[in-house]
Formats: sequence, structure tokens, C-alpha cells
Amino acid sequence: MTKTAKKIIIWTSVLLILALAAFCYIKFYYVFSEGTQTGELNKIAKTGYVFKTYEGVMILTGYGSKGGGGTVQSNEFKFSVDDEAVAQELLGSTGMRVTVHFKKYFGALPWRGYEKSIVDGIISVGQTDIPDDSAIPEEQIFL
Repeated sequence: MTKTAKKIIIWTSVLLILALAAFCYIKFYYVFSEGTQTGELNKIAKTGYVFKTYEGVMILTGYGSKGGGGTVQSNEFKFSVDDEAVAQELLGSTGMRVTVHFKKYFGALPWRGYEKSIVDGIISVGQTDIPDDSAIPEEQIFL
């Protein structure tokens, strides 16, 4: 093997390793999106065979679609939690209206959770906005 062929093989190998490292970083560690979500915490559970992670579902409700006649929208926000303290606080907040801070990645890692959205903080926890009968005027109550 000539000296030139060895240099080509070495440089090609180095470039392939750097490209693989850049791909892995962007896929699994680059924060694609960061923000908050508010909704009713529907479920949070510790799951997994090898890596036990906290997985949750939040119901995001809307008060009508723009083109529809009085329909109500409902979307789910699926997320993982990798911080034990945040997960424990969420476990006590099931059924409540919760605002969380999350980071979204391009890919999921098994030890971080099954979802691409990772909740890393809780902003607020409150009761759901379910009206009781005392808040409805008498003339609007139909039995």
C-alpha cells in the first residue's frame, strides 16, 4: 500500500467518524424546540424493561376549530421525564391543570425516555376549569 493510499484511508475514516459524531449529536442532543405546554395531566407512569423512565400524557384542549361549527378540539402531548423530583411532583398532580417546561429533540434515547419531548420543569399546577352548578345562572340550568 502506498503512502498516498494510507493518507486517503485515514482522512476518509476521520471524516466518517466526525460525520457520525455530528449526526448523533444533532439527532439526540441538539434541542430542536423549547417551550411550555398547558393542559390536564392525564397519565404519568414509570415504565420500561431495562431503562425505567417516566412517561406521561397531557390533554391539550381547545374551544373550537377555526372552520368548524362549535366543535371542540382535543390534542395529546406525550412526554418523558428524566428528573426524579419533577416526576414525583407530576405523579401527585394527575387530573389537574399543569403547565410544564419541555425540550424537544429530533430523536429519543432509551435512558432518557421513549418520547422526543422531555419535561424538565413544572411552571404551575392548578385545578381543572370544570364549572360547578353554582357558577351557572339559574335561568341557564335545564333539567
